[in-house]
Amino acid sequence: MQGRNQYYVYIMTNKSGTLYTGMTNNIKRRVYEHKNKLISGFTEKYNISRLIYFETFGEVYSAIAREKVIKGWLRKRKIELINKTNPDWEDLSSDWYD
Repeated sequence: MQGRNQYYVYIMTNKSGTLYTGMTNNIKRRVYEHKNKLISGFTEKYNISRLIYFETFGEVYSAIAREKVIKGWLRKRKIELINKTNPDWEDLSSDWYD
């Protein structure tokens, strides 16, 4: 999964369905930070800990542009995107840290 010059746009959630969209060059590290509340702010406050969607990019500018697009969407459209690939909203990182 982790490779050279890979960037990720991701969506995470909590038990009540609050959505958080972010971008990183190391998805395993970033999700770990969210899960363990190592980043103060929104995700810590709302207990955002489940990875439910991500896309991979080879170019940082493409990832930044995509993150901005998704962040500009209404919640309904984000949910439609998630449901296309992860209709049960399973935590895609559930077995990453065993």
